[in-house]
Amino acid sequence: MRKVFISISLLVLPILFYGQDLNYTKNIIEKLASTEFKGRGYVENGDKLAAEFISSEYSNIGLESFKKDYFQYFKVDVNTFPDNLLLKVNNEILEPGKDYLIDPMSSSVKGKFETHIIRKQDLLNDQKVREAIQNSINKFLVIDEREFEPDNAEEKKKLNELINFLKYSPQIQTVGTIILTNEKLTWGASTIQLTKPTFILKREKDFQIGNKVEVKVDAEFIKNYKTQNIIGYIKGQEIPDTFLVLTAHYDHLGKLGKNVYIPGANDNSSGVAMLLNLAKYFKENPPKYSIVFISLGAEELGILGAKYYTENPLFDLKSINFLVNFDLAGTGDDGIKVVNATVHENEFAKLKDLNETNDYLVAVKSRGAACNSDHCMFHEKQVPCFYIYTLGGIQAYHDIYDRYETLPLTEFEDYAKLMIDFFESF
Repeated sequence: MRKVFISISLLVLPILFYGQDLNYTKNIIEKLASTEFKGRGYVENGDKLAAEFISSEYSNIGLESFKKDYFQYFKVDVNTFPDNLLLKVNNEILEPGKDYLIDPMSSSVKGKFETHIIRKQDLLNDQKVREAIQNSINKFLVIDEREFEPDNAEEKKKLNELINFLKYSPQIQTVGTIILTNEKLTWGASTIQLTKPTFILKREKDFQIGNKVEVKVDAEFIKNYKTQNIIGYIKGQEIPDTFLVLTAHYDHLGKLGKNVYIPGANDNSSGVAMLLNLAKYFKENPPKYSIVFISLGAEELGILGAKYYTENPLFDLKSINFLVNFDLAGTGDDGIKVVNATVHENEFAKLKDLNETNDYLVAVKSRGAACNSDHCMFHEKQVPCFYIYTLGGIQAYHDIYDRYETLPLTEFEDYAKLMIDFFESF
């Protein structure tokens, strides 16, 4: 009996040593990406529900707080779509998220309207543009972008600027715009609301829109919405006044009308799961330096949670030895990409060497500086940092298909082991 017990223990020890509990990871991602949290946006308090859950996990792990609790509150302006959302074309009621999206800056509208259609290539003809503007007064202007690519970057820029003018300018007397595309539907978020709505409708080239559409959009613009970052830490055993920092944004895009939400499993429930896994490990294996875990809000609104934190830090930013931001941590088939690798070459070389020595991931790839996630605000404050994201696997992103059920977590465990080795190397 004793020999069996020892052999089982030896098999289990490496997993415990690295703090890896894939079931825990899956439970975190499934929870955060569920309907319970409404897409972690600003409809029905989705962000607050997610923040309370993450706070409870901090408490369960045993993280300390810098204040009376883990929350750092701040305010944002946000445009939301909490109620009716209807687009009826050719007598067919289309499905939001699957068939179309509403531009996140859109305002409310209701009614049946005539349409005027222009092809994207015809926007290069000034006369046809003038005719389209005149013929679409009090109508929906339909811009068909399918099967046309500009010849060069200058032409592309010109067309994009013109389309934005047609969509948003109060000088254009349309009711709204419909963009016909055959590209992937990718949603976003907005801190402003404009005066007209825009729909992005995905259809193949043989589809033709009729001369009338029925629409209903209930948009709600909320000023000074109170949201939050969630911050906890583990005190260092040897040098407690120097910090390693782990960040991951927990917010996502929320609801698209009454019945549709954007789950955000990879973006960024997976990053939060990585942060919590590492918190569990370092709580069980006390670090040399203090380690701070920051779940950031309002990243999808323009990295606003990170901006607020760096302007209102809970400890001196100069005391940060290194920071790693986790965003899109749920695949890894093709390895990871490290933003700021060319800025912090020594740290990148160390990360790459640890990976090759232990044969964790197929590749650790380098990328230069890019302001594409929360690390950016810290980088601008001269905090040494990486932003790391996984490569390969599913392509779901900012859409209804970024679900827990299809997130592979291909290399999550090895990725976490690499990051533990990296943080322990300081």
